[in-house]
Amino acid sequence: MTLANPLGDFLWPLITDYDKLLPVRILLAAVWLLLIVRGGARGRTAALLLVPVLFCADKLSSALIKELVSRPRPCHEIGGVPMVQGIHMLVNCGSGKSFPSSHAVNNFAVATLLSTYFRRWRWWFFSWAALVALSRPAVGVHYPSDILGGAAIGVCVALAVVFLWMETARRFFPRLVVDPPGEPAS
Repeated sequence: MTLANPLGDFLWPLITDYDKLLPVRILLAAVWLLLIVRGGARGRTAALLLVPVLFCADKLSSALIKELVSRPRPCHEIGGVPMVQGIHMLVNCGSGKSFPSSHAVNNFAVATLLSTYFRRWRWWFFSWAALVALSRPAVGVHYPSDILGGAAIGVCVALAVVFLWMETARRFFPRLVVDPPGEPAS
């Protein structure tokens, strides 16, 4: 039995590599610029915090944790023996390590940051992050634990950056402090 199907075989690679598509890159850059120019103090804060959030999340994941854990991907071979037999590969396996999924780390970090400042949209942000994370095992390059660990790491990195920014801004730049919105009234 297999979970593979023609629609999934078409969609999962597109979802997993959405950020490599030129129209998506243009759209993401336009949204970022829109937040800077017309997003008000909250939008500018979120847009500017995206830079350290993504930098920290990606470096922590790719340069530190992956190297420390050094877990082979399920699509890798060790001594000519596949880590997982009969894996249904939909993208190139790549030479990188498996834990954590940097896609999960980065997308959950962004979802957490944006959800902090735009709570009304948090369901959408986390749904997209979860879909991208789920695409990684679906295309054959990660284990489920890689995406669960990656999601947790991404959330923690974003919360840490927001906390550090809020504490630093309150102390040194009180005019720049933009508190995340409170919970909307039910």
